[in-house]
Amino acid sequence: MSDLAVVEDVEPTGLLADVVRFSWVDGPGNRFTAFLQGCNLDCIACHNPHTMPMRTPLARRVTVDDLLDEVRAVAAFLSGVTVSGGEATLQAPFVAAWFAALREDPGTARLTRFVDSNGCADDPVWDLLLPVTDGVMLDLKALDVATHREMTGLGNAQVLHSLDRLYAEERLAEVRLLVVPGHNDSEAALRDTGADLARHAPGIPVKVIGFRPHGVRAAARHIPAPTPEQRTAYAAWVADAVGADLVTVV
Repeated sequence: MSDLAVVEDVEPTGLLADVVRFSWVDGPGNRFTAFLQGCNLDCIACHNPHTMPMRTPLARRVTVDDLLDEVRAVAAFLSGVTVSGGEATLQAPFVAAWFAALREDPGTARLTRFVDSNGCADDPVWDLLLPVTDGVMLDLKALDVATHREMTGLGNAQVLHSLDRLYAEERLAEVRLLVVPGHNDSEAALRDTGADLARHAPGIPVKVIGFRPHGVRAAARHIPAPTPEQRTAYAAWVADAVGADLVTVV
């Protein structure tokens, strides 16, 4: 386990890549989004590759009070707070402490608290986070384990376990499918994914996201962005199983 996930003796701190004070794409409404440094996957199509290394001189170490103050200053304009990355669950003690502070502070208590996660977290991590978390937006790269390993460097058993647990505990807010041409964009794969989600997470919104090369690593810049027609088809294949009213495409 990374040292980012070790509980510090007094007060956990976080390694922060960046913040976006007002975001409409990181959960419901207008949200303050913190991007934590470090990830446990090596996704070929990562749109935030600068957040992947566990250590970088560009990241800054912050306390719970540091981020609480930043949120409090703009809370009147927010619907909630989202923690992303990188992979936010690698810094679970810090996230849990920050979320607890947000819940307890009168100026931020009304804000919803969401985690954007790749799902590669074990039960003790969710044990720590779920009591202070309103919802998790889960990225599912691929249902097929070989495809998932090809795209991320790891299998997906932990991701699928997280999906089942989050659904059972009513914390699964959304499943996000990043569709990358040449990797996980076949009709069969997307229909299978839709059918699996209909069984394991019925009624949960699904966001189908077409790959864009903007901001990715050099190794992925040759991958073409799907056309609007292709993105519509991706969504339709998933929607055949989960229901059109639950699927959005971007």
